[in-house]
Amino acid sequence: MGKSQLFEARSQMPVDAEAVFAWHAREGAFERLQPPWESVEVVERQGEGVREGVRVVVRVKVGPVPMRLVARHTRCVPGSLFQDVQEEGPFSKWVHTHRMWDEATGGTLLEDEVEYVLPVGALGRVFGGGYTRQRLERMFAYRHAVTREDLKRHAAFAGQEPLTVAVSGASGLVGSALVPFLSTGGHRVRRLVRGQPGAGDIAWAPGQGEMDVPALEGLDAVVHLAGAPIAEGRWTEERKALIRRSRVEGTRVLCEALTKMSRPPKVLVCASAMGFYGSRGDEVLTEASASGEGFLADVTREWEAATAAAEQAGIRVVHLRLGVVLSARGGALAKMLPAFQAGGGGRIGDGQQWMSWVSLEDVLGLIHFALFTPGLRGPVNAVAPQAVRQEEFARTLGQVLSRPAVVPLPASAVRALFGEMGNETLLGSAHVRPEAAERQGFTFLHPSLEQTLRFTLGKTSEGPRFRYS
Repeated sequence: MGKSQLFEARSQMPVDAEAVFAWHAREGAFERLQPPWESVEVVERQGEGVREGVRVVVRVKVGPVPMRLVARHTRCVPGSLFQDVQEEGPFSKWVHTHRMWDEATGGTLLEDEVEYVLPVGALGRVFGGGYTRQRLERMFAYRHAVTREDLKRHAAFAGQEPLTVAVSGASGLVGSALVPFLSTGGHRVRRLVRGQPGAGDIAWAPGQGEMDVPALEGLDAVVHLAGAPIAEGRWTEERKALIRRSRVEGTRVLCEALTKMSRPPKVLVCASAMGFYGSRGDEVLTEASASGEGFLADVTREWEAATAAAEQAGIRVVHLRLGVVLSARGGALAKMLPAFQAGGGGRIGDGQQWMSWVSLEDVLGLIHFALFTPGLRGPVNAVAPQAVRQEEFARTLGQVLSRPAVVPLPASAVRALFGEMGNETLLGSAHVRPEAAERQGFTFLHPSLEQTLRFTLGKTSEGPRFRYS
């Protein structure tokens, strides 16, 4: 075995050590801490939390090479320390010790210590010292930022009782991040699933108009995110019917089921879309703006109207009009990355259309804020406060990736390739402002585009204090 090396990352956390430990010990912490630019899939899990003996098997990619990694918790001191070791994986040795302790001035110092030995042979050359240090710094900068901001957001509502929240669309881009965000905050999450439900899940079949109403009892809130993807190729008549049905009928089935409960939930946060406004050029759009024209505008009006039964039953309904959600893990940004990383990205059309975007982290924050803020109801624009023209978006992404972004995609090519879908989603212009959220006091974690892209791509220069020995 080669020489052992030691890496340390330290950051201040805004709550006491007990709260930091509890966050890590809850279900979903492993998933919450995985950087979006890393390909990590949990294959098997034996046990939950950070107790000694808990074991997790994951499939990771090292460059293009898939590898199996097995880790096991070997030490645990509640409130101050836990440790995991690699039993199988790319390193000859990997021992990761998580420490946290209260500081006299308040808050907690979180320390991640990794003792590792690089593999020998060809893998050792791949994992050479510089590459490994860079990867560790990117990973722990992300992990510490997520931990700190999640703790801060949950602490803002620490006086409220934990919620039992049902989530539909839990396997999608937003849902798969929301579930661990809520569970690590101490809330109980129950997924709405098609087919055979697992433990704690709730079965529903929106296509058949069916819902297991008795299983809904005990919910405090519902977050409804399910719906067929909009930007998956051309809109044939069949595809358009699926998009409409998955949103309108699914929402109607859910809302009618909620009204049959003996004690309906207090709040329903229902995904909607900025497509409500249509393409409006340079007009600045707020929640008070009228609906626009086009397929997406028509669908979104019907989608929001489908919650009528819930509103009539006294449930507070929030229509989260989502902008372009940015995450390296999926969605629009993930589709753009290969071209931009190869130096083949650039503006779409003339690039002057407004693009209203939002960080995935701020979507999670907005949903959480909506669950606990009684004054927030009706339409809520889930967009960052600084919309950009599409040309600026392309230029900024190129800068963050250190790649040129000068290869345009002409409007004629967009229409030829994608038809109506491309015309509405890629060439349409909507300059949307988040007035409702800001009026209620919501603070965006990532208000600027460059900051958002650097965070989700692991290109930020900010982070913990690192030390090597």
